[in-house]
Amino acid sequence: MSFDTTFLTLFPEAFPGMLDVSIIGRARDQGIWTCETVDIREFGEGKHRQVDDTPAGGGAGMVMRADIMAAAIESVERKNRPLIYMSPRGATLNQAKVRQLASGPGLIVLCGRFEGLDQRVIEAYDIEEVSIGDFILAGGEVAAQTMTEACVRLLPGVAGNEESLEQESFETGLLEHPHYTKPRNWKNRPTPDVLLSGDHKKIEEWRQVQSLALTKARRPDLYASFKLNAATNARPKD
Repeated sequence: MSFDTTFLTLFPEAFPGMLDVSIIGRARDQGIWTCETVDIREFGEGKHRQVDDTPAGGGAGMVMRADIMAAAIESVERKNRPLIYMSPRGATLNQAKVRQLASGPGLIVLCGRFEGLDQRVIEAYDIEEVSIGDFILAGGEVAAQTMTEACVRLLPGVAGNEESLEQESFETGLLEHPHYTKPRNWKNRPTPDVLLSGDHKKIEEWRQVQSLALTKARRPDLYASFKLNAATNARPKD
């Protein structure tokens, strides 16, 4: 069974885009995941296939109409897939959420434009809002591709070395340790001796120390959460 993705968008030509290169593109060629687009404009009204209108109550910009968006949504077979709207108001996407989504049958993703989507559609279809960060894009297509790539690379058979997935940033609650390769000495910057020692125990200890230090310096929020979880797990159970 493949991981089926459907993107509702005003710009179907944007897909698969970057999802068609490297391991993600190869996985699609192998049938591990599928990519379908629905052109929202096909459900628009009038000669110009209008999909938006002025916001109720006034204000700048335009809003995607409830009836148009509903027609586009209902044209898609749900197949128990979550219906997601890429929105800066949504919960911020993280690795735990990516793993949850990747374990399911696929995604149906609404790519918004203009000032956003009529709230009634979000409520009527119980649409989940997801954000990729505290910034604003021109539309949801790039965000949808970002979320999809994060999910697809976790699917069985996509990554060349699936063990490496377990050592990445956020998988353990910490940022990933630094990496080194050849040449062993570059611009008077030598590879740390411990990595050349062959002592796997010392290497793992060094990497853990580096991960802790990087996380504490760059993401104190993650570091605090990691320490709290470690302390909680260390407490004796009643």
